[in-house]
Amino acid sequence: MRIRSILLTSAFGLCLIAITTHSLHAQTDVSEPFKVGTFEIEGAPAVGIVLRDQYIVALNRANTALERDPAFPAIPEPADMLDLISRYEYGMKARLYEIVNYVVDNDMITGARPDYVYDLSEVGTLPPIMYPGKILNAAVNFYSHVNEAGTPDQQAEARRQRRENRGVPYLFLKPSRGAVIGNGHEIVIPWGRDRIDWEVELGAVIGRAGKYISANDAEAHVFGYMVTIDVSDRGGRPPGGNPMTSDWFVGKGHDTFAPQGPWIVPKEFYGNPMEILRQTLSIGTEQLQEATAGDMIHSLWELIEYGSSIITLYPGDVVNNGTSGGTNAGSDRGYLQPGEVVSATIDGIGTLTLPAIAEAEPQGLSGAQLTPVCDYRNCDRN
Repeated sequence: MRIRSILLTSAFGLCLIAITTHSLHAQTDVSEPFKVGTFEIEGAPAVGIVLRDQYIVALNRANTALERDPAFPAIPEPADMLDLISRYEYGMKARLYEIVNYVVDNDMITGARPDYVYDLSEVGTLPPIMYPGKILNAAVNFYSHVNEAGTPDQQAEARRQRRENRGVPYLFLKPSRGAVIGNGHEIVIPWGRDRIDWEVELGAVIGRAGKYISANDAEAHVFGYMVTIDVSDRGGRPPGGNPMTSDWFVGKGHDTFAPQGPWIVPKEFYGNPMEILRQTLSIGTEQLQEATAGDMIHSLWELIEYGSSIITLYPGDVVNNGTSGGTNAGSDRGYLQPGEVVSATIDGIGTLTLPAIAEAEPQGLSGAQLTPVCDYRNCDRN
């Protein structure tokens, strides 16, 4: 009995130590806010900690250096951003805080710099998540985007009706790998598709899995936020064959049509997007879009509730909040052209800047491919 009592007392003591240690790590303060992204560092993708929007700390190499100090226990390093997001609340958050404190407090940015700290210009910027399991986009979720092509009177009436009958959100799936690109990469205008539009959106990155997530609890399931662009093909589906006239795969699914980045801001460093969100988009020097959360029809939390009522959301999934007025539907500037540069910004997160290029004409196809817009619309390719 005495031996059993000693064992139970020892086990209880170990539990208390473990709980105390976990609490200490969970309560670690950080010297300054940071962001996280994926970067090409010395020829390979690597997760990096972003400090002051201009310095990149190679996470795994910094962790190896930190663990040389016996005060910091060894932890498994994240394989990629998806792994980091999944484990953020299970040890990785505390470790990132410790790395940032170690680098900042020891003046390793502007002072003597270790070999795992880089200027942003020294690395390549990749999509933060390579690649999200799924991307959910909200369609027409800003009042200023309702009936953009209508007259002012028609717009006012359509928006009044929408306020009186919000209904539930409309979400659609956007492809991930192939469509997702990072900052500085090229938006490829598909061959013959000459009605390419732009939509700046806030991307909420899921951090904790959930099904039937209440809007009241949705923020707890978010890891962080990034800038996204829902590049859209307004050319429509060719006539004939299947009688469906709406084709969201054609409209949203081309390669490079889901820019994301330039990095992710963990939610504790951003705040409540439904209070502070401001998203803008420019082509060249011309600002075309500007909106705040007050223009949204359904809140981000309602989008998460609705989406998770259909399918389980997992860490690394992305829910985009929709876009505002200022798309080509409401202007006469013309669609996106090769050579133009798109810049999308969300205050407090960063800016995605991407040039547009034209795709070369494909060769050797059988005729079952998506045809050029001008094959079934009265337009001039020139």
